[in-house]
Amino acid sequence: MNQAKILIIEDDAAIADLLSYGLSMEGFETKTTASGAEGMMELQQFQPDLLLLDWMLPDQSGLDICKKVTASHNLPIMMITAKSDITDKILGLEFGADDYITKPFDLREVVARIRTILRRVDQANKRHDDQREVIRLEHIEIIVEERLVQKDGHTVDLTPKEFDLLMTLIGHRGKTYTRAELLDIVWGYDFHGDTRTVDTHIQRLRKKLDAGDLIATVFGIGYKFENRR
Repeated sequence: MNQAKILIIEDDAAIADLLSYGLSMEGFETKTTASGAEGMMELQQFQPDLLLLDWMLPDQSGLDICKKVTASHNLPIMMITAKSDITDKILGLEFGADDYITKPFDLREVVARIRTILRRVDQANKRHDDQREVIRLEHIEIIVEERLVQKDGHTVDLTPKEFDLLMTLIGHRGKTYTRAELLDIVWGYDFHGDTRTVDTHIQRLRKKLDAGDLIATVFGIGYKFENRR
């Protein structure tokens, strides 16, 4: 994806400049901000294809920004963190981040991960464009092309990952997916920590959609979407 736009929210000027320069040299259009408040304003004006977000910001937590963005935008997010603890990384994913990278980092790895995320988003969009149908399941209606989900006629706000997880399960109703398979399909890379992030997203889907009877737990294995209309 040429000339994809990357918004960088990073308060360390040296790191922000390095990322901006390096990504620009790789053909990306970049914009940098040094605080969460500035970043949220720039988000509306710049309309980026991906957000590169520092965990620790001077005015608010990167996790708070991540939560706000995923609640209102279908935008992939890569967290930049100095935290190496796996629990912190899982927390970032559960808040809606698509990936994370730990300081100090190799710029080549950042570029590679960004390209992987954007390629996956592009492929997902093409798949959804080919599925111009409305899926109806009991009290749930999904307009695939618009990534719109409604429950009893009311719009349900799903994060991008929650929507992708739902579509994965619905795409093969009755098929049991292991947690590892769902991580690989929805998050797009091998995850070396535990699988609690899948459980968390499943719990949120069930609650938001009132679908505890539709999204079934297959004990000892994973999850499936019941094969019924």
